[in-house]
This record gives sequence, C-alpha cells and structure tokens, in this order.
Amino acid sequence: MEYVYAAMLLHAAGKKVNVTNVTKVLKAPGIKVDDARVKALIAALDGVKIDDAIKQASVVPTVQAQSAAPVETEAEVAEDPKKEEKKEETEEEAIAGLGALFG
Repeated sequence: MEYVYAAMLLHAAGKKVNVTNVTKVLKAPGIKVDDARVKALIAALDGVKIDDAIKQASVVPTVQAQSAAPVETEAEVAEDPKKEEKKEETEEEAIAGLGALFG
C-alpha cells in the first residue's frame, strides 16, 4: 500500500511518477524497497489519469454487507432469557475489546 501512497504523493506534489521518484519517496523514511513492486506499479499506472481515477473512486457507491443470520427484534430476544443473556455477554465483550485498544 505504501507504494501506491508514494505514487499519489508524487502526483499531488506535481512530480513525475516514475521508478526513480517512487523509490526515493519510499527510501526516505527507511522502507526497504522491492524494485519489482515499484516497476509493477509504474507499469500499472501507465496511461492512467490519476486525477480521473481518484474522482471515480470517490463516487463509487458503497454497498452494506447484509447479515446472513436473521435479525431478531427486541421482543423476540425479550421472550427468550437465554438470548438476552447472550446479547449482554456480547456487549460486555465488545466493551472489553475496545478497552484493549486504548490500554
């Protein structure tokens, strides 16, 4: 991903996106550069109008993934105490997981 970012940075700065410049951008912070990946990126970008590609990517509609499991209403969960208990455990696990991110 850093290879694509390097190309975008060069483009935003008005510099030519080529093997030499991408390599320099990647080496500046100490990234070990894979020459084959740089060449593949440059080949993939050949003939691509980066501004148009960015505009096109920003207007692509996103599709929300639908859950494969049926959605239960609160009334259905309230009818079955086991389901309510399971729901509470899931919420507690989620809170504990968030705490681990910042701990």
